[in-house]
Amino acid sequence: MLELDLQLATEAPAPSEEQFRQWCALALRQRTADSELTIRLVDEPEGRELNHTWRQKDYATNVLSFPADVPDELLDIPLLGDLVICVEVVEREAKEQGKTLEAHWAHLVIHGCLHLLGYDHIDDDEAEEMETLEQTLLAELGHPDPYADDET
Repeated sequence: MLELDLQLATEAPAPSEEQFRQWCALALRQRTADSELTIRLVDEPEGRELNHTWRQKDYATNVLSFPADVPDELLDIPLLGDLVICVEVVEREAKEQGKTLEAHWAHLVIHGCLHLLGYDHIDDDEAEEMETLEQTLLAELGHPDPYADDET
């Protein structure tokens, strides 16, 4: 079962809670246990502040992942963590990259959920594994490869 807390800290239009649930469930289906996470949708000032505080980068980014850091024996709920998504950045990137807004949203939610599961893209092998999984999941939704235009 997926427990999703969707927090809207912005007036900007965003996908429906049903869409967020679909994207999260797809990304988390490899996990056999129940999953609980929060997705907080923010404007650029809050996104910038959080990115500065947690990553020392002075700009708003598309998605920030905050995996839960609580030992399992101290917590009897399946808490994965939080995703913070900056709506304005998602919209701007989709336009700049020539992607549909829905495909970009789906990609970033799946990407963030995979980070909560421990996937990363720090080194090339990890990046390839994570990107391949993202490509597979997005193809199941009928969305194109989000990395097709990236130079490698």
